[in-house]
Amino acid sequence: MKPRSPVSRRALPRLASSVLLAAYSLLSTGCASTPRRTTGRTLVEAKSTILPAHIISNFFVVETRWTDGHTYRFLLDTGSTVTYVAPDLAKRFAVKERKGTPPRTVRVRSANGGEIELPSITLQKLTLADATFERVPALVFDFVDLSGHLGVRIDGLIGFPVFRDTLLTLDYPGERLVIAPYPVVPPPAAKPLPRTSSIAFNNQQGTPLIPIQMGNESFIVLIDSGSDGSLSLNPVGLHPRFANSPRLGTLISSLQGDRRQLTGRLNLDVFIGAHTIKKPIVDLTDQLSSIGGEFLRHFVLTFDQRRNRVTFVRDADGTVTMGPRRSSGLSFARSPVYWRVLTVIPDTPTAQLPVQTGDLCVRINGEPVEKWTFERYAALVKSAAKITHTFLTGARETDLEIPVFELVP
Repeated sequence: MKPRSPVSRRALPRLASSVLLAAYSLLSTGCASTPRRTTGRTLVEAKSTILPAHIISNFFVVETRWTDGHTYRFLLDTGSTVTYVAPDLAKRFAVKERKGTPPRTVRVRSANGGEIELPSITLQKLTLADATFERVPALVFDFVDLSGHLGVRIDGLIGFPVFRDTLLTLDYPGERLVIAPYPVVPPPAAKPLPRTSSIAFNNQQGTPLIPIQMGNESFIVLIDSGSDGSLSLNPVGLHPRFANSPRLGTLISSLQGDRRQLTGRLNLDVFIGAHTIKKPIVDLTDQLSSIGGEFLRHFVLTFDQRRNRVTFVRDADGTVTMGPRRSSGLSFARSPVYWRVLTVIPDTPTAQLPVQTGDLCVRINGEPVEKWTFERYAALVKSAAKITHTFLTGARETDLEIPVFELVP
């Protein structure tokens, strides 16, 4: 079976003006090893294991200390059937193969159409505080680009199947991860709690697919904590109506190469169980529809893979509302020394200014770009009317005031 890559249905991020967008995209195209392997024993304390989480650009990230004394940082991805780890971590914790055993690899295709092979290993243990998962199959992937874009080191990405023998809770509002053992004796059925929806999910492919409703139409979406977006909507067979028609946005990468994002606001409410998301912003896609961190961050989600059910809990009454999507009209590839302009959104105030693809930005509001994490820059875009970007041409620096506007009101 071909494993689903963490970015086979949406790409991992580039730094854009208000959201992280695609930097690269991988899709498994063939597997040199046997069919999909599963995690070995799961060891969870009798009580729940709780870890603080960081919601970074709507990604769910946790830190944990391992037996070597180092602290590692992982992105939790319910949309991935595969776990990925950085080369250093794999070198320390991979199960040693017998002498003469040929290395296992998985061939993957990148966004530019090329193919590479990723080493396939088995981790001795994957530890999240008091929860231990033994003999975890994983692929080795270098997260240096993603780490640079996010401004924090990422050591791995944990796929959904790892948690098949536990109750997994992603508490976005409380910023915590909860891993609980299954009770020996199931508790009696309780009355539904207020602000809670329990929904059956399809787990046949190793990731949770649920039905949601848009107006009077139902369709299937992937619950994808490994995406920073809201609702990625494949409109085929549906009849979406828009309050703000889809418009060209920043550049994203796909398996077919780079393409412009199409973003708009629905004139229809979306329903997840009993929860209502009022006229959300959506990104159109030709892949499987999915709900990402911009949607999920309003909820506490608990996944029960034995019963294939997920609960959505809100800590507030009323509908979920999404504010305007603001933008400076630019997207960047981020490095410690400079940010390179990837694209200028057409038909925007920024498109009228003397800035173009390939320009190098070295300062934001007078500070070197190395001092600007993604979160800090995103917060500035949400609040500022203008942002001064300093561009480098040869040895000359030029300040340019970039207006911030509502890409989607």
